[in-house]
Amino acid sequence: MPVKRGEPLSPENTRARILAVAALAFYERGVHAVGVNEIAELAGSSKLTIYRYFESKDGLVEAVLRQRSERIHDWLERGVEAVPPGADRVLALFDLLADWYRQAGFHGCAMVNAAADTRGDGVAVLGLTRGHLARYRVLLERCLLEAGVAEPSAPARQLLILIEGATVVSSIDADDTAGPDARRLAELVLASVVPSAHDLH
Repeated sequence: MPVKRGEPLSPENTRARILAVAALAFYERGVHAVGVNEIAELAGSSKLTIYRYFESKDGLVEAVLRQRSERIHDWLERGVEAVPPGADRVLALFDLLADWYRQAGFHGCAMVNAAADTRGDGVAVLGLTRGHLARYRVLLERCLLEAGVAEPSAPARQLLILIEGATVVSSIDADDTAGPDARRLAELVLASVVPSAHDLH
């Protein structure tokens, strides 16, 4: 919201407001479909202010994606930490994501969407997306190690492919069964690598 007359200007609040407005607009409509003029108007700001904080539209996109990635991974870390180590902790990740897929306004992974939308034009965007997926693999590998998997790299990659596939299908088809389907396939992966995972159901 624009600052009301008489209220002090806060650079921190202004930057946060621009980020919030841009994040929603980019997520709902895509990076290329939303211009700096529109973001400035929605944020009750000016193009000059946006350029002052982010230097360019590319800089704004990168800041939005960094913030988005941090928020998602913080949420996932907290969610899995609430479950005891083992196969169930890995499956908790799929449960969290399945709940997300069912939320109103779900449009897929903002990171992957932005990488596709920029079609590789933005080297930084592609790098941020790769880093985002790499953090998924790190989280999955850690959970697999905690579950007793000595060589977690390959199953972590397989699980990540299930996650990203379910994310895309849920977004495009508005299909609320993709998340549970991915979870069931994850159980098969886990049953092949986790010593006690054959009891999963």
